[in-house]
Amino acid sequence: MTIAALSDLTLANLLADAARAAILPHFRQPGLTAQNKRSDGFDPVTIADRAAEQAMRDLLTEHRPDDGILGEEFGQTPGESGRQWVLDPIDGTRGFISGTPTWGVLIALTDQNGPVLGLIDQPYTSERFIGGPGIAEMTGPHGTMTLATRPDSRLQQAILFTTFPEVGSPAERAGFEAVAAQARLTRYGMDCYAYALLAAGQIDLVIEAGLNAYDIQAPIAVIQAAGGIVTDWQGGPAHLGGRVLAAANAALHAEALNILRQTPGN
Repeated sequence: MTIAALSDLTLANLLADAARAAILPHFRQPGLTAQNKRSDGFDPVTIADRAAEQAMRDLLTEHRPDDGILGEEFGQTPGESGRQWVLDPIDGTRGFISGTPTWGVLIALTDQNGPVLGLIDQPYTSERFIGGPGIAEMTGPHGTMTLATRPDSRLQQAILFTTFPEVGSPAERAGFEAVAAQARLTRYGMDCYAYALLAAGQIDLVIEAGLNAYDIQAPIAVIQAAGGIVTDWQGGPAHLGGRVLAAANAALHAEALNILRQTPGN
């Protein structure tokens, strides 16, 4: 297959397939170890993280040599096309080493305006969520379905997710808790799977802080294709990371954004 014949969507699926093949032999296996990348906390990395990113980079070198790459494990490789593939081989490594199926592979294609194509893949459950021009779909054990966020949900009925109960700084935690106090249900510890559930119409809000670009670019593309909204806590672009508010619809986003803006320190 020539480079020209391979569409971006086809390539994104091939990247996810390669990552699955590299990761699954290590999941829930005795003897899996993790190294800590931080001296002031716990930020684990495993052989599966590195193998998956390298497998994806090898495919990109073959099929998109002019595109740039940004990956969590191996950093940035400059390109000449003005496009960049943004890779998080295992988003949620803490969950991965704990045996939970809430981690996932994140793949995004971005240009100067932000992500244009995104893929969230959960290898163990064989679920794949894809969003981009002309596509918003999930494939999994029950076949293929169209992704669509909840169009009419409001804050008092909303299900809100985040990854860490502490969220971020004390001010950021206060902002999250102010929104959570008005939501119907709050759940924790879902990593990128929370964004996939929002795109699938299962939940309504995700609020996080301290994210990197590779944590959020794929979820942005998937959620936007499904009809949702993703911004920072001031309503601006979120594709570079930091504080993120993802909502199922515009009215719900406005409710949550208003609370976050009014919380001191935010």
